[in-house]
Amino acid sequence: MPADLNGARVLLTGASGGIGNAIAHGLRDKGAHMLLTGRRREALEALDGEPIVADLSDRDAVAQLLEQAGRVDVLVANAALPGSGRLDSYSPEEIDRALDVNLRAPIQLTRALVPQMVERGSGHIVLISSLSGKVPAAYSSIYSATKFGLRGFGLSLNDELHDTHVGVSIIAPGFIRDAGMFADSGAELPPGAGTRTPQDVSDAVVRAIETGRQELDVAPLSFRMGARFFGVAPGLMAAIQRRLGSHRVGAAMGEGQRSKR
Repeated sequence: MPADLNGARVLLTGASGGIGNAIAHGLRDKGAHMLLTGRRREALEALDGEPIVADLSDRDAVAQLLEQAGRVDVLVANAALPGSGRLDSYSPEEIDRALDVNLRAPIQLTRALVPQMVERGSGHIVLISSLSGKVPAAYSSIYSATKFGLRGFGLSLNDELHDTHVGVSIIAPGFIRDAGMFADSGAELPPGAGTRTPQDVSDAVVRAIETGRQELDVAPLSFRMGARFFGVAPGLMAAIQRRLGSHRVGAAMGEGQRSKR
Protein backbone atom coordinates (compact mmCIF):
# COMPACT_ATOMS: atom_id res chain seq x y z
CA MET A 1 0.00 0.00 0.00
CA PRO A 2 1.61 3.31 -1.08
CA ALA A 3 2.09 6.10 1.47
CA ASP A 4 2.61 9.86 1.12
CA LEU A 5 5.89 11.03 2.66
CA ASN A 6 5.16 14.75 2.50
CA GLY A 7 4.45 15.79 6.08
CA ALA A 8 4.61 12.21 7.38
CA ARG A 9 6.25 11.55 10.74
CA VAL A 10 8.93 8.94 10.02
CA LEU A 11 10.72 7.04 12.78
CA LEU A 12 14.13 5.88 11.50
CA THR A 13 16.22 3.55 13.66
CA GLY A 14 19.96 3.32 13.13
CA ALA A 15 19.99 6.90 11.85
CA SER A 16 23.46 7.66 13.22
CA GLY A 17 25.20 5.24 10.82
CA GLY A 18 26.27 6.02 7.26
CA ILE A 19 23.42 4.18 5.56
CA GLY A 20 20.98 5.63 8.10
CA ASN A 21 22.27 9.11 7.24
CA ALA A 22 21.53 8.54 3.55
CA ILE A 23 18.02 7.24 4.29
CA ALA A 24 17.35 10.22 6.58
CA HIS A 25 18.34 12.71 3.87
CA GLY A 26 16.30 10.91 1.22
CA LEU A 27 13.14 10.89 3.30
CA ARG A 28 13.59 14.47 4.46
CA ASP A 29 13.96 15.59 0.85
CA LYS A 30 10.50 14.10 0.24
CA GLY A 31 9.04 16.32 2.94
CA ALA A 32 9.01 13.86 5.84
CA HIS A 33 9.37 14.98 9.45
CA MET A 34 12.19 12.81 10.72
CA LEU A 35 12.32 11.16 14.16
CA LEU A 36 15.93 9.98 14.27
CA THR A 37 17.13 7.37 16.71
CA GLY A 38 20.52 5.83 17.40
CA ARG A 39 23.08 5.51 20.16
CA ARG A 40 25.21 8.60 19.35
CA ARG A 41 23.54 11.92 20.10
CA GLU A 42 26.15 14.04 18.33
CA ALA A 43 25.65 12.09 15.09
CA LEU A 44 21.86 12.44 15.34
CA GLU A 45 22.04 16.17 16.04
CA ALA A 46 24.08 16.66 12.86
CA LEU A 47 21.00 15.57 10.86
CA ASP A 48 17.84 17.55 10.19
CA GLY A 49 15.23 16.04 12.47
CA GLU A 50 14.27 15.22 16.06
CA PRO A 51 17.05 13.21 17.75
CA ILE A 52 16.01 10.43 20.14
CA VAL A 53 18.91 8.55 21.72
CA ALA A 54 18.11 4.85 22.22
CA ASP A 55 20.07 1.63 22.53
CA LEU A 56 17.81 -1.05 21.07
CA SER A 57 19.77 -3.83 22.75
CA ASP A 58 18.13 -2.57 25.96
CA ARG A 59 14.63 -4.04 25.94
CA ASP A 60 13.20 -1.22 28.04
CA ALA A 61 14.50 1.31 25.49
CA VAL A 62 11.98 0.19 22.86
CA ALA A 63 8.97 1.29 24.93
CA GLN A 64 10.72 4.50 25.94
CA LEU A 65 11.50 5.27 22.29
CA LEU A 66 7.86 4.88 21.30
CA GLU A 67 6.76 7.16 24.13
CA GLN A 68 9.20 9.87 23.04
CA ALA A 69 8.37 9.54 19.35
CA GLY A 70 4.62 10.07 19.69
CA ARG A 71 2.67 9.66 16.47
CA VAL A 72 4.51 7.64 13.81
CA ASP A 73 3.19 7.41 10.26
CA VAL A 74 6.11 5.45 8.81
CA LEU A 75 8.62 3.18 10.56
CA VAL A 76 11.97 2.47 8.89
CA ALA A 77 13.68 -0.24 10.95
CA ASN A 78 17.30 0.13 9.86
CA ALA A 79 19.31 -0.45 13.05
CA ALA A 80 21.43 -3.61 13.08
CA LEU A 81 24.49 -5.10 14.73
CA PRO A 82 27.11 -7.20 12.92
CA GLY A 83 26.56 -10.93 12.96
CA SER A 84 29.46 -12.23 10.89
CA GLY A 85 32.10 -14.65 12.19
CA ARG A 86 32.29 -18.23 13.41
CA LEU A 87 29.40 -19.18 15.64
CA ASP A 88 31.71 -20.33 18.42
CA SER A 89 33.46 -16.93 18.41
CA TYR A 90 30.30 -15.35 19.86
CA SER A 91 29.52 -15.14 23.54
CA PRO A 92 25.93 -15.84 24.61
CA GLU A 93 25.59 -12.13 25.40
CA GLU A 94 26.75 -11.11 21.91
CA ILE A 95 24.21 -13.45 20.32
CA ASP A 96 21.43 -11.98 22.44
CA ARG A 97 22.44 -8.42 21.51
CA ALA A 98 22.33 -9.21 17.79
CA LEU A 99 18.94 -10.92 18.12
CA ASP A 100 17.54 -8.03 20.18
CA VAL A 101 18.68 -5.23 17.86
CA ASN A 102 18.27 -6.92 14.47
CA LEU A 103 15.05 -8.85 15.05
CA ARG A 104 13.29 -8.31 18.36
CA ALA A 105 13.31 -4.49 18.29
CA PRO A 106 11.83 -4.18 14.77
CA ILE A 107 9.11 -6.69 15.66
CA GLN A 108 8.23 -4.95 18.93
CA LEU A 109 8.22 -1.49 17.32
CA THR A 110 5.99 -2.76 14.52
CA ARG A 111 3.64 -4.54 16.94
CA ALA A 112 3.15 -1.31 18.87
CA LEU A 113 2.71 0.97 15.85
CA VAL A 114 0.56 -1.08 13.45
CA PRO A 115 -2.73 -0.90 15.43
CA GLN A 116 -2.55 2.91 15.41
CA MET A 117 -1.83 2.93 11.68
CA VAL A 118 -4.73 0.59 10.96
CA GLU A 119 -7.06 2.75 13.04
CA ARG A 120 -5.97 5.90 11.17
CA GLY A 121 -6.29 4.14 7.82
CA SER A 122 -2.73 4.83 6.69
CA GLY A 123 0.86 3.92 7.46
CA HIS A 124 3.88 2.02 6.26
CA ILE A 125 6.52 -0.27 7.75
CA VAL A 126 9.93 -0.61 6.10
CA LEU A 127 12.22 -3.39 7.31
CA ILE A 128 15.87 -3.20 6.24
CA SER A 129 16.78 -6.84 5.78
CA SER A 130 19.67 -8.07 3.60
CA LEU A 131 20.47 -10.47 0.79
CA SER A 132 21.85 -12.49 3.72
CA GLY A 133 18.17 -12.97 4.56
CA LYS A 134 17.76 -14.84 1.27
CA VAL A 135 21.15 -16.45 0.64
CA PRO A 136 23.01 -17.80 3.69
CA ALA A 137 26.77 -18.26 3.71
CA ALA A 138 29.47 -19.54 6.03
CA TYR A 139 30.47 -17.20 8.86
CA SER A 140 27.14 -15.36 8.77
CA SER A 141 24.91 -17.71 10.76
CA ILE A 142 23.89 -15.14 13.37
CA TYR A 143 23.36 -12.33 10.89
CA SER A 144 21.48 -14.54 8.43
CA ALA A 145 19.26 -15.87 11.22
CA THR A 146 18.15 -12.33 12.10
CA LYS A 147 17.67 -11.26 8.47
CA PHE A 148 15.83 -14.44 7.42
CA GLY A 149 13.61 -13.88 10.45
CA LEU A 150 13.00 -10.23 9.62
CA ARG A 151 12.08 -11.07 6.02
CA GLY A 152 9.69 -13.82 7.12
CA PHE A 153 8.09 -11.49 9.64
CA GLY A 154 7.61 -8.75 7.05
CA LEU A 155 6.20 -10.97 4.31
CA SER A 156 3.76 -12.60 6.70
CA LEU A 157 2.67 -9.29 8.20
CA ASN A 158 2.15 -7.76 4.78
CA ASP A 159 -0.32 -10.52 3.96
CA GLU A 160 -1.95 -10.13 7.38
CA LEU A 161 -2.54 -6.44 6.62
CA HIS A 162 -3.82 -7.07 3.10
CA ASP A 163 -7.28 -5.62 3.74
CA THR A 164 -5.97 -2.49 5.48
CA HIS A 165 -4.30 0.68 4.21
CA VAL A 166 -1.03 -0.18 5.95
CA GLY A 167 1.84 -1.49 3.86
CA VAL A 168 4.97 -3.47 4.71
CA SER A 169 8.12 -3.33 2.58
CA ILE A 170 11.36 -5.30 2.87
CA ILE A 171 14.61 -3.80 1.56
CA ALA A 172 17.42 -6.30 0.98
CA PRO A 173 20.81 -4.66 0.38
CA GLY A 174 23.77 -6.67 -0.83
CA PHE A 175 27.32 -5.41 -0.36
CA ILE A 176 27.21 -1.63 0.19
CA ARG A 177 30.35 0.45 -0.32
CA ASP A 178 31.39 3.70 1.43
CA ALA A 179 29.31 3.10 4.59
CA GLY A 180 27.73 0.32 6.60
CA MET A 181 28.93 -2.95 8.07
CA PHE A 182 30.59 -4.39 4.97
CA ALA A 183 32.44 -1.16 4.17
CA ASP A 184 33.56 -0.73 7.78
CA SER A 185 34.87 -4.30 8.01
CA GLY A 186 37.58 -3.74 5.41
CA ALA A 187 36.78 -7.06 3.70
CA GLU A 188 37.49 -7.32 -0.03
CA LEU A 189 35.19 -8.94 -2.54
CA PRO A 190 36.35 -11.24 -5.35
CA PRO A 191 37.17 -9.48 -8.66
CA GLY A 192 34.02 -8.58 -10.57
CA ALA A 193 31.70 -8.69 -7.56
CA GLY A 194 29.60 -5.53 -7.61
CA THR A 195 28.49 -3.21 -4.84
CA ARG A 196 25.87 -0.53 -4.38
CA THR A 197 25.89 2.77 -2.47
CA PRO A 198 24.07 4.10 0.62
CA GLN A 199 22.19 6.40 -1.75
CA ASP A 200 20.90 3.34 -3.61
CA VAL A 201 19.50 2.00 -0.33
CA SER A 202 17.88 5.37 0.41
CA ASP A 203 16.33 5.49 -3.07
CA ALA A 204 14.92 1.98 -2.57
CA VAL A 205 13.35 2.96 0.77
CA VAL A 206 11.66 6.01 -0.78
CA ARG A 207 10.47 3.96 -3.76
CA ALA A 208 9.06 1.21 -1.56
CA ILE A 209 7.07 3.65 0.54
CA GLU A 210 5.74 5.71 -2.36
CA THR A 211 4.81 2.73 -4.56
CA GLY A 212 3.89 0.17 -1.92
CA ARG A 213 6.41 -2.37 -3.24
CA GLN A 214 6.57 -5.43 -1.00
CA GLU A 215 10.24 -6.21 -1.57
CA LEU A 216 13.24 -4.54 -3.22
CA ASP A 217 16.78 -5.89 -3.54
CA VAL A 218 19.64 -3.37 -3.64
CA ALA A 219 22.37 -5.30 -5.43
CA PRO A 220 23.80 -5.98 -8.90
CA LEU A 221 21.81 -8.27 -11.19
CA SER A 222 24.13 -11.23 -10.59
CA PHE A 223 23.46 -11.14 -6.85
CA ARG A 224 19.72 -10.68 -7.34
CA MET A 225 19.56 -13.66 -9.68
CA GLY A 226 21.66 -15.72 -7.28
CA ALA A 227 19.15 -14.99 -4.53
CA ARG A 228 16.34 -16.29 -6.74
CA PHE A 229 18.18 -19.45 -7.72
CA PHE A 230 19.15 -20.25 -4.13
CA GLY A 231 15.55 -21.16 -3.31
CA VAL A 232 15.56 -23.68 -6.16
CA ALA A 233 19.01 -25.22 -5.71
CA PRO A 234 20.51 -24.25 -2.35
CA GLY A 235 23.26 -26.88 -2.38
CA LEU A 236 24.44 -25.88 -5.85
CA MET A 237 24.39 -22.18 -5.03
CA ALA A 238 26.32 -22.75 -1.80
CA ALA A 239 28.99 -24.64 -3.76
CA ILE A 240 29.21 -21.81 -6.30
CA GLN A 241 29.55 -19.27 -3.49
CA ARG A 242 32.41 -21.23 -1.95
CA ARG A 243 34.24 -21.37 -5.28
CA LEU A 244 33.82 -17.61 -5.61
CA GLY A 245 35.38 -17.00 -2.19
CA SER A 246 32.44 -16.62 0.17
CA HIS A 247 34.33 -18.28 3.05
CA ARG A 248 37.19 -15.82 2.73
CA VAL A 249 34.88 -12.81 2.58
CA GLY A 250 32.78 -14.02 5.51
CA ALA A 251 35.79 -14.68 7.68
CA ALA A 252 37.27 -11.27 6.88
CA MET A 253 33.99 -9.52 7.68
CA GLY A 254 33.69 -11.38 10.96
CA GLU A 255 37.17 -10.32 12.02
CA GLY A 256 36.65 -6.75 10.89
CA GLN A 257 33.35 -6.43 12.75
CA ARG A 258 34.36 -8.17 15.97
CA SER A 259 34.72 -4.96 18.00
CA LYS A 260 31.19 -3.80 17.11
CA ARG A 261 29.24 -6.84 18.28
